[in-house]
Amino acid sequence: MKTILKLFTMLFCVASFAQTTIKGKIIDNTGLPLPGANIVIVGTSTGTVSDFDGNYTLTATQELPFSIRVSYAGFEPQTIEITSNNQVVDVTLAEGNSFDEVVISASRTPERIFESPVTVERFGLKEIKNTASASFYEGLENLKGVDVNTNSLTFKSINTRGFATFANTRFMQLVDGMDNSAPALNFPIGNLVGMNETDVFSVELLPGAASALYGANAFNGILFMRSKSPFDFQGISGYHKQGITSQDAGGDNTYRDSGIRMAYKFSEKFAAKVNFGWLKGTDWTANNYNGKPGTGDTRESVGYDGINVYGDLVSTNIRTASGLGIIPDVVVSRTGYEERHLTDYNAESIKADWGLYFRPWENDFEIQYIGKYGTGNTIYQGSNRYNIAGFSQQQHKIEVRNDNFFVRGYVVSDDAGDSYDMVFTGVNILNAWKPHAQWFQEYIGAYAGATLGGATDTQAHVAARAAAETGRFEPGTPEFDAAFERSINDPSLLTGSKFQDQSKYYHSDANYNFSHLWDAVDVQVGGSYRKYSLNSSGTIYTDFDGPIDYSEYGIYTQLQKELELNEDMTLKLTASARYDKSEFFDGFLSPRISAGLTVNRNHNIRASLQTGFRNPTTQDLFIGLDAGARVLVGSAPTNLDRYERTHNVNPGGIALGQPATITQTGRAAYENSYLNSSVIAYLASGNTVGTRDASLLEVGNSDIVTPEKITSMEVGYRGKLDKVIIDMSIYYNKYQDFISGEIVSAPLYGTAGTNDISVDAISNRDYKDYQTYSNSEADVNSYGGSIGLDVKVLGGFDLGGSYTYTKQDFDQAAFPDFITSFNTPEHKTKLSFGNTEVVKNIGFNLAWRWSDNYYWQATFGNGDIPAYHVLDAQVNFKIPALKSSLKLGATNLLGDEYFTAIGVGSIGSMYYASWTINNL
Repeated sequence: MKTILKLFTMLFCVASFAQTTIKGKIIDNTGLPLPGANIVIVGTSTGTVSDFDGNYTLTATQELPFSIRVSYAGFEPQTIEITSNNQVVDVTLAEGNSFDEVVISASRTPERIFESPVTVERFGLKEIKNTASASFYEGLENLKGVDVNTNSLTFKSINTRGFATFANTRFMQLVDGMDNSAPALNFPIGNLVGMNETDVFSVELLPGAASALYGANAFNGILFMRSKSPFDFQGISGYHKQGITSQDAGGDNTYRDSGIRMAYKFSEKFAAKVNFGWLKGTDWTANNYNGKPGTGDTRESVGYDGINVYGDLVSTNIRTASGLGIIPDVVVSRTGYEERHLTDYNAESIKADWGLYFRPWENDFEIQYIGKYGTGNTIYQGSNRYNIAGFSQQQHKIEVRNDNFFVRGYVVSDDAGDSYDMVFTGVNILNAWKPHAQWFQEYIGAYAGATLGGATDTQAHVAARAAAETGRFEPGTPEFDAAFERSINDPSLLTGSKFQDQSKYYHSDANYNFSHLWDAVDVQVGGSYRKYSLNSSGTIYTDFDGPIDYSEYGIYTQLQKELELNEDMTLKLTASARYDKSEFFDGFLSPRISAGLTVNRNHNIRASLQTGFRNPTTQDLFIGLDAGARVLVGSAPTNLDRYERTHNVNPGGIALGQPATITQTGRAAYENSYLNSSVIAYLASGNTVGTRDASLLEVGNSDIVTPEKITSMEVGYRGKLDKVIIDMSIYYNKYQDFISGEIVSAPLYGTAGTNDISVDAISNRDYKDYQTYSNSEADVNSYGGSIGLDVKVLGGFDLGGSYTYTKQDFDQAAFPDFITSFNTPEHKTKLSFGNTEVVKNIGFNLAWRWSDNYYWQATFGNGDIPAYHVLDAQVNFKIPALKSSLKLGATNLLGDEYFTAIGVGSIGSMYYASWTINNL
């Protein structure tokens, strides 16, 4: 009996050690609660966060005594010793600096941002509350070193350190550990189906290569968004924003954005939450009617192809088409439709998510189910302009975790809804009214008749277009509307413009941190597996005969050791490596080493050397999309013959004995093609085959795409000099086998490079332009740096600023057909000024940014982007009695419209008022 009693007592003692509970409240030095403060047991990753009222409860398994560390963004952390169970620890934090914030992304383990081994930017609850932007996601644009390319009102693409179009496949976005990229596109559509503002706990951004820990897609940066746990943040919170957008082209239009969060902790074992958000507005109108960049065309040009005019890409050389010497050797295009007639510019985002959280032993062991669903309307610009209507994406995740490990699995699927290609909508409305061949025949006949009647060349072209345009379907007429509806509901690009997709991918990953088992060195191991299932019914990929499936996996490890060199100096060493393998390519090892030296807690010097790699995307491999001006064909070996089209042969080719039609596959782009730039130079060198210089033609024959690699070197410094906080870094990136597009022209007959009838095919315009996916033979490098300064001035006002320099090192002139899409200004500057409480319960913030001019390069069009500057502003009012805050804000307050890419609508101003209620 005594033995049993002793055993019971021992077990009770163990249980008591396992159930040490600490409670308390976190406030600032004015007595206001600090929601979202981090409370972590020193030497572990076990912790919790304070709720909206600053209250917290932490259950620990450590043997007494132990210490907890309390931190909050912008405040000095405190360490408190815990000596008894049920100890009440109320903490008052004094205002400090941003270096005391805790981040997880840099090393997959909690650490002060000050000690992070690589550059990391953080956007927490304080920054979300004080942002002058219309939403937290848009507020990321004010972070140091970050560019945001604005595709539309609801689709913004983040760019860090260059090489990004709107389809930024080099950048990864994780929401609660789930990849947020759309399966059909391979990149995230901004925050269209992302996270509600009231549920955001923190946002962290790594601007450089992160493949060593996060895999192939984390090649040029990664964004982490973490939501609030219902165990830590309960109650009902909501917001409503109401305002207008104002643009010269689109006028003033209503903008509204609402969201609600409901969370409840049923017990110490079970909690749940639900979020819902709805945004609706009018997109920025795109009305650039200049000719495509480099053409110099105006609307009076006979071969005019306007930037935001669609259908006019249908063109032909009227001498070649007629076979008549009296017809001029010029390209004539059809008369297209302006973009505003092919879309209603409806911008909308509806998203919901829900989560069930179970802690069976009332400690850090947790089982989660999280579901997300989002749908919306936006405009996406890729090779063409697309109206994304009724697009939806959903995610479902099951995760088991505690403070030392996680295992998760999730599925991401999308549905294209009623989305369509606006360029092909214009093309096929024209073709429905009058077939292209008939239109050009009428044009040629009318031109010849006018010329024989004594008209000048200009007069004859005007008369020819007027004759061919007879009976045109004008916007707003029943005939136009009927043809429009037929086109956007027809998935065949030969007759319609609808694109379909129900692609998905399955992903699982796991991580275990062994640091709680021994003190010698912190060790983590992990791995991931992903399976893609492409299903666009042949409208995007060459999956016309069924879904295309393939998979990839990776494993990684990380070692981290902190060495105390003396009482004023510590050195943190980190080494990691990851091995990844796609079923199409050889495996690749990505190592990373870094060192961080901390001196007197106020200075930290860091250096890192890391490698990364990027597998070709699903589009690089399996796309088969006719974009009108050219065909996009992926270079997976099995894909080359899956794409095929039949083309008409011009009279000159028929005269050489060629058939009236020829079927060509995508293989021609990779094995029988000329560089497109050389074709243009050849055609411009004379008027006939005999007068043109065939030596100008250069064989294209793009290589099959292989994985892209990067070696990145970075050195940085973080420090506190009196009242000034400094964060600076410089980097150099060296790319190998850089993946991008190459434009080639494949003759319909003959063999490229043999000086045979393939030259005649080019002269007769019997060729098809392709964009291939390949690797650059040239060196592609980039380098740059940034510096950020923050200081308190005038007795409590926050003043901050940053400067970023980014430069591409690539010889474009030597490789004119290779597109790197650097798309990044060389210089940019950002400033902010504000006070969270300039007087009691009233705060404000001003954010100004300036961007240097830069060159935009993408499949839709290339061109110069002028320099611009933008001022955003907000003033906020707290109403503690109602647990509410009001905000009045404006973006682009100065009203100077600007654009970030060729083809998009100019960005105007937004004026709004918002009301946020927390924790009812």
